[in-house]
Amino acid sequence: MYQKFRDKFGALLPRRSPVMEGDMNAAEEFPHHRHIRLLSFNIQVGISTAAYRHYVTRSWQHVLPSQSRNKNLDRIAALLSQYDVVALQECDGGSIRSGFVNQVEYLAEKSGHPYWFQQLNRNLGRIAQHSNGLLSRYRPNSVTQHKLPGVIPGRGAIIATYGDPTNPLVVVMLHLSLGEKAQCQQLEHVCELIDGYEHVVLMGDLNNHAEQLLSSTALGRTTLVSLPERVNTFPSWRPERSLDHIMVSPGLQIRNAGVVCFPVSDHLPVAVDVALPVGYGKGQA
Repeated sequence: MYQKFRDKFGALLPRRSPVMEGDMNAAEEFPHHRHIRLLSFNIQVGISTAAYRHYVTRSWQHVLPSQSRNKNLDRIAALLSQYDVVALQECDGGSIRSGFVNQVEYLAEKSGHPYWFQQLNRNLGRIAQHSNGLLSRYRPNSVTQHKLPGVIPGRGAIIATYGDPTNPLVVVMLHLSLGEKAQCQQLEHVCELIDGYEHVVLMGDLNNHAEQLLSSTALGRTTLVSLPERVNTFPSWRPERSLDHIMVSPGLQIRNAGVVCFPVSDHLPVAVDVALPVGYGKGQA
């Protein structure tokens, strides 16, 4: 099985262009006057965790491949197919543990997203390819990747822009460190990158509660707001901590938002349906 995956996808792994194009007929025009569905999900490289003991008993899956991982990826892809823009954390870019499958590309193909981007943050060669991912139903105007500061390297952010080039929708996807000091440094850097933009969505595994981040980091100097109610996403089998977030600028109306009950990883995904401002992008192609 793993050789079949490697034979199918292995030749594609070296490609690193900013936006990968799949079936052009599947792409949709950016909905200037409608709404978009966003999802953020830490997939834990496709490992299913349903109890703390699984961190020990299934730890080998962080090094070696497993058939259950491939089944989990297919289940995840079915969920992702319902969303327009997806931020993924803890993906593998193609190593022994994933059967040499680039999980970002695999999920994009299976879920029907014609555009995808993989950010390789920690390269352990054939052992592991720690990555963030972007899947998109719409073609972005631009996609950039940014290394985030920290004592231990390996954290990053992806920034994609959509819609009106003169006043774009800016979508930031990131995975923050565990320590509060590093989180402050990383969010200071991110806030510099998004300074001056009117319409911003920030989403990912932020490893802290939203109220803490908005009160004690550079996020507090922005106009970003968290979801109306606190959403617990970790651990997936008994959610007690709110670690995964989607924050938006006030000009973006939150229609529906919340945690998705989908206990495949050790995190639950968080989703939001955002309405674009009236008249946004009027006259743009």
